[in-house]
Amino acid sequence: MLTDDTYIARCLFLLGEWDAALAVLGPHADPALRAEIAVDRWFFRIEGHGEAEKAVAALEPASPAAHLLNGRLAYSRLLFGRHARPDDRVVAEAGYRAAVAGGDEMRRAWAEYHWAVLLDNIDQDPAAAIPRYETALETAVKAGDGFFESYIIRHLAPHREPAETVAMLRRSLHLRAALGARPQAVAAQALLADHLAEDDPERAELLEASRAGARELRIGWLVSED
Repeated sequence: MLTDDTYIARCLFLLGEWDAALAVLGPHADPALRAEIAVDRWFFRIEGHGEAEKAVAALEPASPAAHLLNGRLAYSRLLFGRHARPDDRVVAEAGYRAAVAGGDEMRRAWAEYHWAVLLDNIDQDPAAAIPRYETALETAVKAGDGFFESYIIRHLAPHREPAETVAMLRRSLHLRAALGARPQAVAAQALLADHLAEDDPERAELLEASRAGARELRIGWLVSED
């Protein structure tokens, strides 16, 4: 059963109120939740890397959670070109591989997804990425996890035909909006807008809404494109 502090922190986390979520967690809170929030804040805001790394370092090093979050940190350093290290590519894949080998079903699926993103965005190897996306998607759909599904189909969509791409991106947005996942919904608005025609009225509305949301939440990689 969740404690009140944990429940409140998870609600704030979903809203993109990362600082507030971390602030309400007491000293005895689940360190894995604290680390996940800190890593997520770093990814969206591109700030607080040191705090995220410290939070992950507080986990049991051999745990699937530590492996997955270390992989995510290394991947994001590569993606953003911030705090990058020579071994980040190796560290990212090793973390995902270990999480796949040692985690429960959902952790394995999340690791497969993140591994696919690494292959897709860093290696530019969609042929290797797509089967991992599809493996993760099968688990997400079976579990009825719309939040997880929204992540996977967002990345699978660009590898489909244009009409299917737009349909998948729209579904990703709707899933996130229904769950109240605000940072993810803002990101989904921006990506869907990028795949609509320049003269499509929906595109202008999506861009207006996503820019406002990105500024308020300080989503670094969206604000920089504004």
